[in-house]
Amino acid sequence: MNYQQNYEKWVNDPRLPEGCKRELLALDEREKEYRFGGELEFGTAGMRGIIGCGMNMMNCFTVMRATQGLSMYIKTLPKEDQARGVVISYDTRRNSRKFAERAASVLAKNGIKAYLFDDVHPVPILSYAVRYLHTIAGIMITASHNPKEYNGYKVYGEDGAQMSPEATAIVVKFISGIDDYLSVEGDAASPLIVPVPKEVDETYIAALSKLTLSEEAVRKCGKDLKLVYTPVHGSGYVPVTTILKKLGINVTVVKEQAVKDTEFSTVKVPNPEFKETLSMGIDLANEIDADVVFGTDPDSDRLGVAVKDDKGEFVALSGNVVGILLLDYILTRLKEEGTLPANAAVVKSFVSTGMARAICAEFGVALFETPVGFKFIGEKIKQWEQDGSHTFVFGFEESCGYLRGTHARDKDAVVASMLCAEMVCYYTYIGKTVWGRLQEIYQRYGYVLDKNISIQYSGLNAMKEMNAVVDALKTVKVSAFGPFAVEAVRDYSNDVRIAADGSKSALGIPKCNCVYYELEGGSFVCVRPSGTEPKLKIYYSIRAEDETAAEGKLNAVKADVEKLLASVK
Repeated sequence: MNYQQNYEKWVNDPRLPEGCKRELLALDEREKEYRFGGELEFGTAGMRGIIGCGMNMMNCFTVMRATQGLSMYIKTLPKEDQARGVVISYDTRRNSRKFAERAASVLAKNGIKAYLFDDVHPVPILSYAVRYLHTIAGIMITASHNPKEYNGYKVYGEDGAQMSPEATAIVVKFISGIDDYLSVEGDAASPLIVPVPKEVDETYIAALSKLTLSEEAVRKCGKDLKLVYTPVHGSGYVPVTTILKKLGINVTVVKEQAVKDTEFSTVKVPNPEFKETLSMGIDLANEIDADVVFGTDPDSDRLGVAVKDDKGEFVALSGNVVGILLLDYILTRLKEEGTLPANAAVVKSFVSTGMARAICAEFGVALFETPVGFKFIGEKIKQWEQDGSHTFVFGFEESCGYLRGTHARDKDAVVASMLCAEMVCYYTYIGKTVWGRLQEIYQRYGYVLDKNISIQYSGLNAMKEMNAVVDALKTVKVSAFGPFAVEAVRDYSNDVRIAADGSKSALGIPKCNCVYYELEGGSFVCVRPSGTEPKLKIYYSIRAEDETAAEGKLNAVKADVEKLLASVK
């Protein structure tokens, strides 16, 4: 059916609530086409979309349909696995609790136990709860750092990582077979819907406490540390303040942003990657002469950090810089304590800073790269637990996502907050600053400037258009960007690396539609469509002798990239 027929089917259905019908009757043609010209895509990251009535929107009907598909998949598994149930969490977004309740009701209607948190909880605790409760799956209602108009639905496998592509494909097949969105039923009064036991929170905090690396420094400096934290109206407030206070680290919370606010009314977008999102925290930090500012996003899987530079002014650190600092700190402390495993391994997404390779080489630690998406880091942890080949010590993505420990299999801003806080204590204890240590890292390994730029797309065909641009790039031979020669091109969709001399080799990692240009000296440019937003993302990692030189080279590279993109559109 075309969008008009789909629209008419919905608006004339007597089962459609009156409020939804009024919403649909008020739409113009453009909105009708957007909402009914396609279905909200369910991929390996689940589904994410703008809240509203329609097939291509986040609403109770799309949530219940997705949960019915998940239920049908679970019912194909052995009876003992079906009986393990599903745990459901949610953040502070619009309708998050309602969507979580509807998902639980559909599972219960299918005879599947649903553990439902009684209040907002972040992604890492959901991931932990899957493992602790030994459930067959988990559901997280969240749109992460997206604007307030969005919500989403993420599914986790029994290992606590986001569901594998293979299992997701089966779930999608079941979902696709449900043509009548309004037909899915739930049982909200079922005894199969049960609360998540309180010990999940308690044991999660206990698990994090075992991951501390600088107990003496924290004991000596934690009570005097001036740390400002903002949960940005999200789910991180309770667990982040709980772990910091448990360790004896002083924390001052931005009260206005500790409120659960579905509108995130104090920020433009609730994304701690942006300095603007941390601005209230930085203002408070300046007021009380604090040392560091932390901010977490609505589902508390991302951590933003701001520290003072050598002039005493707060600088918002990029996710790559925080990743570098945490990597260096973790490996340094493990080595100093004599607890660095002989087979230690670090994992990062391939778009994250190239400096990680130099740091890992310095410590004799293996570094592995994965596609974007923390589920791939989770897959590495699972693989190593099974074959014993490596011991996971740290994983990170440039988008402010970090994980130490194997208690969770997704980004964990709670453990990252704990580690960053004790890192500040450690450097204070030995007479340094975080900013000073960062400069030492640059002096030791060379300066790297990492930037990423997003090009916004819109409309039903946004994903198709972005993929077309990436596909077109694969057909154009590029010999240089700015002052850098192109040494090789990685085509991740075809699992091939093509060197400048034409020789080819396999990449050996999961496929994704992405073009990555290896530049001389360890720099790179990468272009890929976002999997969660209608944005074409361009990543730059530029190595140079200092910041000024890096900025100049970056500008030259960007100019050539912009010309290339213009030529293939």
